[in-house]
Amino acid sequence: MSLFDRVAYRFFWSLLWLACKVWFRFRVVGKENLPADEAYILSPVHRSYLDTPVGGMVTARRQRFLGKESLWRNRAAGRFLTIVGGFPVERGTADRAALRGCQEVLERGEPMVMFPEGTRRYGPVVQADLMHAGPAFVATRAKVPIVPMGIAGTDYAMPGGSPLIRPVKVVMVVGEPICPPDFEGRVPRRAVDDLTERLRIGLQECFDEAQRLAGRPALPVPDTGQPTD
Repeated sequence: MSLFDRVAYRFFWSLLWLACKVWFRFRVVGKENLPADEAYILSPVHRSYLDTPVGGMVTARRQRFLGKESLWRNRAAGRFLTIVGGFPVERGTADRAALRGCQEVLERGEPMVMFPEGTRRYGPVVQADLMHAGPAFVATRAKVPIVPMGIAGTDYAMPGGSPLIRPVKVVMVVGEPICPPDFEGRVPRRAVDDLTERLRIGLQECFDEAQRLAGRPALPVPDTGQPTD
């Protein structure tokens, strides 16, 4: 990252930190669990579109995240997304190619944000059958820890389908890093599944604590008759 990009990132991050602090009065618990210099995968729960910008406030260190390639078609928007940590993945690209891109980022020593639930979910429970194996697979291949993070309050601040952002208190709980098993060559599927389950358990513990500290449970599944994804 160039000097200009570092200065620009810090400027934008500071503005967003101030806005989030004023609007959401957010609190971070367990920030010391984030590795200071090494690569890692931060894996938060996902209950609101606000999870990405608000979750990024847990550290001033630039964390990388995936974005649809179409977002980079606008030169100014693409430049901004790159500065704040995004990198494009072509829509329709095989999952394997996207995971390889994540692995390359981690091998350069940069942290990644990967939502293990894939898309937004509802309710207070992190369901095993909705967990994605991607974070565990990439962590094992890149030999980096996964850090679970619970976020409570963002679903009340911006419920699904709502265009409004309410001033609701947000609490983020960062769990202890989960180190993957060490393998050379092909990663066994069972090892990935075991690590995914360890992540689910850690994620649930962090989510439970975040909800307790925020003083409110996660919103239940909306009764709309439509798919929740």
